[in-house]
Amino acid sequence: MIASPNTTDIKTVEPPVTIILPPRGWRSLKLRELWIYRELLFFLALRDVKVRYKQTGLGVLWALLQPFVTMVVFTFVFQKMAGLKADNDIPYPIFTFAALLPWQLFAGSLPRISNSLVGNANLLTKVYFPRMAIPLAALGAGLVDFVIAFGLLTSLMVWYSLTSTWHFAWSWALLALPLFLLLAVLSSLAVGLWFAALNVQYRDVQYITPFLVQVWMFLSPVVYSTSEVHGAWRFIYGLNPMVGVIGGFRWALLGGSPPDAMMAVSVGMVLLLLAGGLYFFRFMERYFADVI
Repeated sequence: MIASPNTTDIKTVEPPVTIILPPRGWRSLKLRELWIYRELLFFLALRDVKVRYKQTGLGVLWALLQPFVTMVVFTFVFQKMAGLKADNDIPYPIFTFAALLPWQLFAGSLPRISNSLVGNANLLTKVYFPRMAIPLAALGAGLVDFVIAFGLLTSLMVWYSLTSTWHFAWSWALLALPLFLLLAVLSSLAVGLWFAALNVQYRDVQYITPFLVQVWMFLSPVVYSTSEVHGAWRFIYGLNPMVGVIGGFRWALLGGSPPDAMMAVSVGMVLLLLAGGLYFFRFMERYFADVI
């Protein structure tokens, strides 16, 4: 007779357990996906540039006319009538135009970024891709306008150097110009990510943005110099991200006082807004397809 095996000696093997946890820190932003989908990002940006100038009589000339006409109006109103002056005997039109370049990059990109998700609702609800590619692509048209307008500024600087007592002096500060361009782009993206995510759920944002941009311009040193702000107000004034951007542009192009603590405050504010905007955008991203 064969004895039956003792069932108590048989050990039960538990299957391995895999615990899936959401990524934390910077990994949760999935910024690497933007590189994987870089071709899509490029074509979205190219499409926005083409749409911007499609069926327009003047085309890219608008990128020249807008800052040039604004410069002429500001020169007449604020220099001729209000008596404002530029730093270091810089011609006021050059002084203003150097500020208008980064400002119009910011002011033009902010509404496009804010409305980018709503304007691409058909893409959001049909196919997966990094949603952050849409607001990033909205920066493309602003950068094209900036490059075109920068050529006009260069021509004006050469013309004033030949026809007036002011002369443009080359310096090592020009090497910092790409850094301030990057800071202007990050400023647009930092504020735009907050507005883009909020605009999906609250369409009031698209009406608030133009008004906010208009007020923001007068709170930024576009028509006046940062030297007009004194004392403790300089720290508070530096909380405006565009103060550092515009002041840095003028210093890199036209010389003058180098960046100080107010610049550091502006840069810190940009980084704080950008970090918060990235996390807020990722948090709201899960609701975009359902709400939009």
